[in-house]
Parts: sequence; C-alpha cells; structure tokens
Amino acid sequence: MTSDSKIMKNKHNFSDKNFSGKDPKGLENILEVSFKNQNLFQEALIHRSYLNEHPECSLKHNERLEFLGDSVLELLVSEYLYKEFQRPEGEMTNLRAALVNSETLGEIAKKLKIEDYLFLSKGEAKDTGRARQYILANVFEACIGAIYIDQGYEAAKQFVAGQLFAKTDEIVRKRLWQDAKSRFQEMSQEHANVTPTYETLSQQGPDHDRVFTVGVFLRKQLVAEGEGRSKQEAEQQAAEKAIVAKGWGIT
Repeated sequence: MTSDSKIMKNKHNFSDKNFSGKDPKGLENILEVSFKNQNLFQEALIHRSYLNEHPECSLKHNERLEFLGDSVLELLVSEYLYKEFQRPEGEMTNLRAALVNSETLGEIAKKLKIEDYLFLSKGEAKDTGRARQYILANVFEACIGAIYIDQGYEAAKQFVAGQLFAKTDEIVRKRLWQDAKSRFQEMSQEHANVTPTYETLSQQGPDHDRVFTVGVFLRKQLVAEGEGRSKQEAEQQAAEKAIVAKGWGIT
C-alpha cells in the first residue's frame, strides 16, 4: 500500500457514517493545538472497541497514548502544586488525585466536545453513563500523550494549564480534595460547632446484594440520607447530600 492510499484509508475511517462524521480538524481548533502528525492525533481518539468492528483501520487504538498521557499529566500537576501550594505531601497528593480523577477529566473532555469526535463501536457509542465518562477521561489523557510526543513537554504543559489548573482554586476552596465525610465533619465543626453522627436507617436485599440507607445527623437533626452497597458508601453519599442541604459547599 502506498503512503497516499494509506492516508486515504485513514481518512475514510474517520468519515464513517455510523459516527459523528466530523473532521478531527474541528477538534484541533477547539483544543487550540495543530498537530504535525495527524495519525497520532487520530489515534488518540480511537477506542479499542472501534477497531474490533473496523479491522481494516490501519491506525492503532489510544491505550498506549493514554498510558503516556497519564504519566505526563501526573508530573505536570505535581510540578504545579509543588510550586503554587505550600502544603504537606499528604494534602498535595489528595489535591492531585482530585484534579486528575476520571470525574474531573471526563467533565473537561465533555466541555471540550471531545465526545463528538470519538471513534467507538456501535455498542459503546450508545452508552452515555458512567462508562462513557471513564472513556472520555482516558481520551483526554491520550490527547495529552499525543501532544507531548508531537510537540514536547512545554506544549503539553500549556494545554494542561489552560484546561485544568484553574480548577485548583475551586477544589481548595470547596475542600473537594477531601472525601465527603471529612469535608462535612470540618464544615459542621466550623459552622455548627458539632461533630456529625451516622446511623443506619435501613438495609434491604439479600446478603450478596444488600443496599444500606444511612442518615447523617447534627445532634438529633437528620440532615440527609444516603444509599449504597456498603455502609461506608451510604455514609459518603449522605455526607455529600448534607453539604448541599446546608449550602456549605457553595462559596
């Protein structure tokens, strides 16, 4: 196969009518990055499932780029937190985790409309729940990996800084680097001078599929309830809802 025909083959794959049909060039404009190696950029957008249905595609899926991007992202965020925040190691580790978790990265990817340019199997394309968020987070990391290979460390740093670092102030202000129970306890002591308590209100279902309902109380007042497959999960949900109910998470 000649290089020209290989390019045409790749181009054909990326205009498949089962998907968005959008030219990845549009995503370059959104990301404000112009790739020298277009194949590298396109590979960042390919989920493994797409290749299962399109074995004729000459490009690879994005998992290797995701692996690299994850490492580059962790280094960039670590460097930023070290320079900007005079905090103990444990707090910086938690801050970093809050910045690079799948929920945060998935939200950024969705805001950038990366979802419109993904190449997925027909089955994966229909899933819009938590699994999609995880895929979006992985694609965001793959894009970072592609930028790093294509244009170097400083370009990757500029991209991550523009998309992610601004969220740090909100995470610090709202204490999102802590788990919900820890946040609600600190807020309760600060605002109400009381430590919250948790009580299991009910449990339903068989032992292998039990659902717990837990209430969180300030003194004797029930503030919120949470459900989960374990008491710990239910307590975290109750604490998260309690922060919202009290309005303490909005500053």
